[in-house]
Amino acid sequence: MNRDICIHTWPCSYYLEPEKRWIPGKLSLTSTLLKFLTDKNGELLVSFPLSSISEIKKESSHLIFSSITILEKEHMKHWFSSFQPSRNVVFNIIEHFWRELLLSHPGAQASSPEMTKGKELTGLMASSQKRLEDTAKVLHHQGEQFDNIMKGLDKIESDMDVADRLLTELEAPSWWPFSTKLWKSPSETKPKESTSVPSPEAVGKSGVIIKIPAIISQSTELHAKPGKFTVLVSGLEISDSNSQLLHRFEREDVDDIKVHTPYEISIRQRFIGKPDTAYRLLSAKMPEIIQILEVQFSKKIEFLEDSMVFQSTRDPPQAEKGSSIWRAASGLIESVVHPGPSLKSGESSQIQLQMNQQVSEEEAQELRQILKKLKSIALDTETELERQDEVLDGLTSSVDRATLTIDKQNRRMKRLM
Repeated sequence: MNRDICIHTWPCSYYLEPEKRWIPGKLSLTSTLLKFLTDKNGELLVSFPLSSISEIKKESSHLIFSSITILEKEHMKHWFSSFQPSRNVVFNIIEHFWRELLLSHPGAQASSPEMTKGKELTGLMASSQKRLEDTAKVLHHQGEQFDNIMKGLDKIESDMDVADRLLTELEAPSWWPFSTKLWKSPSETKPKESTSVPSPEAVGKSGVIIKIPAIISQSTELHAKPGKFTVLVSGLEISDSNSQLLHRFEREDVDDIKVHTPYEISIRQRFIGKPDTAYRLLSAKMPEIIQILEVQFSKKIEFLEDSMVFQSTRDPPQAEKGSSIWRAASGLIESVVHPGPSLKSGESSQIQLQMNQQVSEEEAQELRQILKKLKSIALDTETELERQDEVLDGLTSSVDRATLTIDKQNRRMKRLM
């Protein structure tokens, strides 16, 4: 069953060469192909994969219609016209997914032999490693923020020690002989204060996690244009095709992120008394971004109904094929990393046969290295999570202690007034 996701559908017309006439219908784009269905009876008039396209152009037919022409490798030319909302928007989106497909599969234009299952499995695991590394980067930045907050609380406690000594000085009667000594002692707190000041380099440092090309629209689909979408450890940036910044969302500024499909999201920042700031982004690489956004904005991200339908297919287009490879190679991975008599003799021989037929020795070695790296990243992530749990406990205690101290000093100051 074809589980390829429909990304967009546009009303348009297709020029039928044998009959010399335009046929009204709808052009649908998926992550791997284009297809045109007629309005009259829903007939599939034409369908071809994106990988077979050799050129996409904007042209005029009979000096009247603004059209998009698509040339296939077999020199077959397709004419599409009367696009809604506009020809430019449709052209930008189709060209984006076509280029990203070619960039992600450089050999797609050549008639190369089918990729082996070992290479596909290696590619899937390398992608998982990249996503785990991105998640770990976000987690470590969160840990740095916790550390900076703890340093700030240490400075507050140091300042309150000084305030406490000053209040004690003010509360002491003028004839008390030891009052001046109390005020000379704050120098003892200076080393603590100097060590607790957050480093300016550590605060506000914005590292790029991932940057992808995207089709960006703000007010309506009529203004959808190519651009770039950047995920930072401290926020999100939207730029045009010339890398000029259009808008930057700080993490605390983002009010909600809606996932419309695995390839399309919208980001919004609400305002009181003026229009909200909202952007809609469409990208072939959006499935990689969504998993990172789930970590950064876990309480603000929302999956709409259309995206929930395809939760199991949010991976690259060959998800169904890839999942079968995972099932077929699950025992193989285990045997590569932990060789031993863990399976029955029949199953062991079958997996050994799969290894000989589907995965070469070099690919098995590469799988082992990736799995070791994944294990190392997972252990580091677990350690960081445990450390952050301890820091959070310390933050809670410090905040409670600071609150009590401030309330106590406020009461002492009121008595002095």
